[in-house]
Amino acid sequence: MLGFAAIYIIWGSTYLGIRYAVETIPPLLMMAVRHSVAGVTVYAWARYRGAESPTLKEWVYAAIAGTILFLGGHGTLAWAEQKVPSGLAALLCATLPLWTVLLAWIYRSERTLGAKAWVGILLGFAGVAILIGPDVFRPHGSLDLLAAGTVMFGSFAWAVGTAYSHSVKLPSSTVLSAAMQMIAGGSSLYVASIFSGEISNIHLALFTVRSVAALAYLIVFGSIIAFTVFTWLVSVCPQSRVSTYAYVNPVVAVFLGWALAGEPIGIHTMVATIVILAGVALVSIRTKSEPDAEAKPEPFSNQGCEMAS
Repeated sequence: MLGFAAIYIIWGSTYLGIRYAVETIPPLLMMAVRHSVAGVTVYAWARYRGAESPTLKEWVYAAIAGTILFLGGHGTLAWAEQKVPSGLAALLCATLPLWTVLLAWIYRSERTLGAKAWVGILLGFAGVAILIGPDVFRPHGSLDLLAAGTVMFGSFAWAVGTAYSHSVKLPSSTVLSAAMQMIAGGSSLYVASIFSGEISNIHLALFTVRSVAALAYLIVFGSIIAFTVFTWLVSVCPQSRVSTYAYVNPVVAVFLGWALAGEPIGIHTMVATIVILAGVALVSIRTKSEPDAEAKPEPFSNQGCEMAS
């Protein structure tokens, strides 16, 4: 029960943590510090527990996957959360399973999709339309559409990175593999931060206590503790039960954004939440009797795990 509470609440709260962190810390640099520190810590722990030293080829594969996942996925999310509410970002990230299944269909790892999957995909993206639709038709809407689109791109990039990580040979230890990807992703984020001018324009005196505390929370709780708990839960509970975090995290994120950051929850946000999560549920929970269940990839990867966080 404590394990599920951890991945439900901690991962749901990381969206708000990111929002607080990027208030005064440049987003790419913030994510670079987060993933490099967490990656090195988890890597050292995995090696101490007996994981074998990875090969050079495994490092290359981990570097590619980590760059796609953490620069393409988390870096874009952190940048976007400067401009969009954390709860809305969580709902847009909840479309990850939809992208995962669509990519599997496009690349023929799933030969066909059943009616339930297609209905789920259409429902999920209809929920996105409900969420951002009112601002599309208003010339001066309150939502930054570029930032919202960037969050969606990050979710797509995470699906691509997950698919890639499943197609290459990474260490058998999922903990070691995820740590390697975090280290590589953190390194690519540092490079991106340098080229974007973040580091050259950094002013440490402007960092607030809230932003620094949020970054520390993301490192310790979001990446190290919650990830370790998730890895343990996967080993002792059915995958279908563990994957329920994908339905709970957006709800937690929306609630915390409203309760702690004053983010508004309008009627269209509530409807969009229900529609998106219903679509994700239909895509993710498919019986073996359906055509698309054959050779079905896991929609929720434990390679770094949380898109949100």
